[in-house]
Amino acid sequence: MPLDRNEIPASEDVFSAAQNIAGMVHETPLLSSRQLNELTGANLRFKCEHLQKVGAFKARGAANALSLLPDGVEEVATHSSGNHGAALAWAAAQRGLACTVVMPETAPKTKRMAVEGYSAKVVTSGPSLADRESTLAKVLEETGAHEVPPYDDKRIIAGQGTVAMEVLKQSREQGFAPDVIVAPVGGGGLLSGVGLAMAALAPDILVIGAEPAGADDAQRSLRGGVHITTQQPDTIADGLRTTLGGKNYAVIERTVRDIVTVSEAGIVNAMRLLWTRTKQLVEPSAAVGLAAIIEHSARFRNKNVVVVLTGGNMDLDKVGPLLSSEEN
Repeated sequence: MPLDRNEIPASEDVFSAAQNIAGMVHETPLLSSRQLNELTGANLRFKCEHLQKVGAFKARGAANALSLLPDGVEEVATHSSGNHGAALAWAAAQRGLACTVVMPETAPKTKRMAVEGYSAKVVTSGPSLADRESTLAKVLEETGAHEVPPYDDKRIIAGQGTVAMEVLKQSREQGFAPDVIVAPVGGGGLLSGVGLAMAALAPDILVIGAEPAGADDAQRSLRGGVHITTQQPDTIADGLRTTLGGKNYAVIERTVRDIVTVSEAGIVNAMRLLWTRTKQLVEPSAAVGLAAIIEHSARFRNKNVVVVLTGGNMDLDKVGPLLSSEEN
């Protein structure tokens, strides 16, 4: 079924989202690191969305979506590997709404605890996207809840795009002129939102996506010109195991210059560097952007690059040993 063009967001939706969520979310820092500049040969700024409400950029999209709910909605529901679920649970709690989140059985324990910490109900599903969607369909039928998808949604995309608006504002304040902005891509909510904002406000700044080589459907979609709708992801970056959404692809194909992939070892290395050199505690998905700068260094050398650090929620019992083993 072709996409309803009215459901594909425009840049104006991002601008409206910024007004809708003003005062609800943090303006997160834009930080630099001399050591990482020297290591990569690029002039880097890190947009610290791991310091956002609920520890991830997802708070932006959830807050915007709930600001636009139809009258009479008393309960919302979604599926999520973690960060979107926590964001929706948080936003629902702010508005006194009930919330149910379908989470795959493979979701990190800490992310499930975060969702439950905002008083949302968690329903467990199988690990695949199809499992999550079929379980959510049952929840929606049983509860009559209003669905707020994790990424393939006009309201969500617009909310995530406010990251780019802040980047431009803060860059001006710091006297920094970005050549490139790099954002991780899983379902594509963040990357498509950033693409929309940059296309309208700073079209000369290149928008580049980054994703694990073990979950490369977005790169194959963009480079091949055909939306890939299935994959079997294999990556430590649990937040990027989702398949690129239809609305997201429709925006990305016209606003994003390219998508590059990175290795699992590269993700772990980048995460360690961010932990040790910048003291920023980020999750694996958030390290994918820096991994791209390192593994594709010729592409970014001598350029002013903004890297979006997407979240800081992880299972330390699993991630900690990986970092330690790489050092031994």
